[in-house]
Amino acid sequence: MRNAPLRCPASAAAGTICVLLGALAGCAQNAAPPGATGPNASERPPAITPVAATAEPSAAAPAAAGGETVAIGACDGGAAVEVPSSLTGQPLADSLMDQWQRDHPEANWVAEQQERHALIPPADNSDLLKGDQGKDHAYGNYTERDILTWARETEKFVAEGSRIFHSADELGSTVAVSCDMCHPHAANTHPETYPKYQTQLGRVALLRDMIDWCIENPVRGEHLDPNGAKMRALEAYIQSQRKGVALNYGKH
Repeated sequence: MRNAPLRCPASAAAGTICVLLGALAGCAQNAAPPGATGPNASERPPAITPVAATAEPSAAAPAAAGGETVAIGACDGGAAVEVPSSLTGQPLADSLMDQWQRDHPEANWVAEQQERHALIPPADNSDLLKGDQGKDHAYGNYTERDILTWARETEKFVAEGSRIFHSADELGSTVAVSCDMCHPHAANTHPETYPKYQTQLGRVALLRDMIDWCIENPVRGEHLDPNGAKMRALEAYIQSQRKGVALNYGKH
């Protein structure tokens, strides 16, 4: 077995297997997004064996498929994995991602939020790929990967808002109250009616102003930065749950 140290860029996201293995048959060109499968979706990626991240590979380590193996390190500093040296390109990327997902079951938190709290999916932008509609667009030409990235990032942002909305701890409540206790699945929040005059505040308010009032009063939490990550995520979740409802600002 050969030992191939993996050098990941400083900007690599923590907790993600680095599949940009240019030294191993051009993975950088073929790397798939998380969850993608190889050409044959019915086949599970080849099994890989975790090995110590800092230890030298053992001569007694089992050789996959009876051939030579190579130890690949993880960007998050976790255990390295041993894969057949013959694996290259997409099959190698799939094997590394498969092992990382098995080692990190919490990575499915977005899907769990979607199922548990009935999150509404974002708009389908695949029509931009049909015919000439996406060509010469003001923001550029789009690919299938672009459409997938938009959907995944938007869903993740909304799911984070859902996670905070349903957690008294995340909201900083001192009385164990979360937003969903009064607004199951963001019901009766009516984001489509803002801006409007709010009697509680004595002025015209944006949605985030009312969110902050609720956190400071019924939730008994601390004031949130109106441009902070938590407030933006909460606002995104509440708005997403009213998808399809016409805007009608000022309505009571």
